[in-house]
This record gives sequence, C-alpha cells and structure tokens, in this order.
Amino acid sequence: MTKDAENKPKRPVKNLAAGKYQPSPNRYDNMPYRHCGKSGLKLPAISLGLWHNFGHDFPHQNKRDICTTAFDLGITHFDLANNYGPPAGSAEEAFGEILKTDFDGYRDELLISSKAGYDMWPGPYGEWGSRKYLIASCDQSLKRMGLDYVDIFYSHRFDPNTPLEETMGALDHIVRSGRALYAGISSYNSQRTREAAAILKDLGTPCVIHQPSYNMLNRWVETDGLKDTLGELGIGSIAFTPLAQGMLTNKYLGGKITEGRAVQGKSLLDGFLSDKAIAKIRQLNEIAENRGQTLAQMAIAWVLREGKITSALIGASKPSQVIDCVGAIDNLEFSADELAQIDEIATDQDINLWAQSSQG
Repeated sequence: MTKDAENKPKRPVKNLAAGKYQPSPNRYDNMPYRHCGKSGLKLPAISLGLWHNFGHDFPHQNKRDICTTAFDLGITHFDLANNYGPPAGSAEEAFGEILKTDFDGYRDELLISSKAGYDMWPGPYGEWGSRKYLIASCDQSLKRMGLDYVDIFYSHRFDPNTPLEETMGALDHIVRSGRALYAGISSYNSQRTREAAAILKDLGTPCVIHQPSYNMLNRWVETDGLKDTLGELGIGSIAFTPLAQGMLTNKYLGGKITEGRAVQGKSLLDGFLSDKAIAKIRQLNEIAENRGQTLAQMAIAWVLREGKITSALIGASKPSQVIDCVGAIDNLEFSADELAQIDEIATDQDINLWAQSSQG
C-alpha cells in the first residue's frame, strides 16, 4: 500500500535566515510507537543505527541529512556504540555535533542509546564485560556526545571470562548513577538472557531491551528460542541488520556487486552473496513487488510482523534509504500464503557474524 501524497511526512524545512534545521511539524503523525516489553518506554517501529556511515570516512553533511530526515519521519531512536566509526568513537563524536547543531532543544524528544563490549582501547581493560571497562566506556561515550545521560546502555556482547553478576552489576550501577535510564543487552542467547535478566531483576534494575541480529536470512533468534524468551520475560527487542547488511535490498538483484558493504570491505563478507543467495533474494523481491513494496520495505515489515519485535534498527548511507525503509510501516500485515512462501525461500543463510558472541 502507498499513502496518499498529502499524508506523507514532510521533508526538513530549513530556516534560511537562521541557518538552522526545523523539524517537521508532522513528524509524529505516521510512525507507530511500541511499548518496549513491559516497560513504559516506547520505541518507534523503525530506529536508526549509526554503525556504518558515521565515521571519518563519510561526509558530515550526509550524516546530518540522514539524521534530520529520520527525525522528520518520526524516528526518535538513535542507536550508537563506543566502537562505531571508523575510527572507534567517531560516530558518537559526529552525533554529538548533530545534537548541538540540529537537535539542540530536542533532547527530550530523542531516545539515544550506546553500548560497550568490543575492542575500544589498548590493554586488558579495553573490551568485554568487566565493571571497569563498562563504566569507563560509558563515561567516554557521554563525553563524546556531550550528554549527561543516555536513555539505554547495553552490554554489547556476553563475556565468557567475566562473571555475569559483575557485568550486570555494572549496568545496574550505570543506571543508578544516572548515566543511563535503562539497561539492555545485545547478542546474548536465550539461556544467557534468562540469567542476565534474573540478576538485573534481583538488583532492581530490570533488563528492558535486547538487541539481536535478525532478518529473513538470519533466524537464530527463532531456532535458539530467544524470541519466545523475550516475550515470556517481558523484555523489549530491537532487531539489528533487518536488511541482512544490504542483502535484502535492490542493490544486488542484478547479480553485479558494485556498491554497498560488499565492496567496502566492511561486515558483508565474501561468500555471503553467492549465486544461490542472490537467486533467493530475487524470489523474495517478486513477493515484495506483489505486495506493492520494495524488498527492503518487505524485509522490515517481516521483522516487525505480529508485534513480537519492538523496533527494526536500520542503517543508511543517504536520506532516500531512510525514506524507503520508513515506507515499510504502510503495510506490516502478511497473509498466511505470503509467510509460507517466504519461509520456503528464505532459509537461514549462516550469515550471523555474532553467533560466537551469543553462545556464551
């Protein structure tokens, strides 16, 4: 389905005299907002991640245009981590500048998250899940963004060599000290999620959200049972890589790999875009066309189906990609026949780069 032109959110309006971005007055008219588990926190159905395209290798004006377009379309949640770049930390620095130049005065309308868990600085205290690392990293992230607090702070990955009680105790301290409002975890499997949630519950700081990778070609949250576990525990969820790092878009339908992460030496590894995978993607695109959607829109709608995933976390290299992705909210319903076709075509393609982190 396609909305009538008059119902679509307006693009950014510039105050030319002041040279300052003015958010669209219609920014909240169309985006659905969903409760994050059993908490009072609401997330937009689509959130913006700054994993790629927000480092020094990307023009700052493009970053501003992506963020302001997202906000105009009702995306209030901006997701970061200490190591996003390159170099590590530069995405948070860039977003800190955007907070000052474009989002000044709108902090209370924004949901800002960050994480720590991956390699950030040299030595034994620069990664994983120790109390020392997590608290120091949170402080550094706040400084880079110029914030007093983030809304959500995550343990970015399970640390098999640090007691889970220590890692969760650090999250509890971060919340209690006012550095963050909510605690979350990312890429923990079902068993470790249960253990982490129980510890946080005993500490009095509930686990509000989990951020796993999830898309039509990466279904580990279903086979592991994590998706059901989150529903049972009342924990919200935000799925990253809903587009399988660009595989579930129109970039590779022609078979020639000339753009995107596949040629940037980033997270889309050699072998992922096999002839077999591209053939499946073309079949999925036919289903999307029959639904009146782009492949990206259908992929996001599929992740959000049935309301079991709170938000889909997209990335973008240009504003038009944000606009396309947000178009997914126009049709989030699937027929039983469509779901059956997708299940037959889109089997797990073993593209979960974070599998080892989630095993525990």
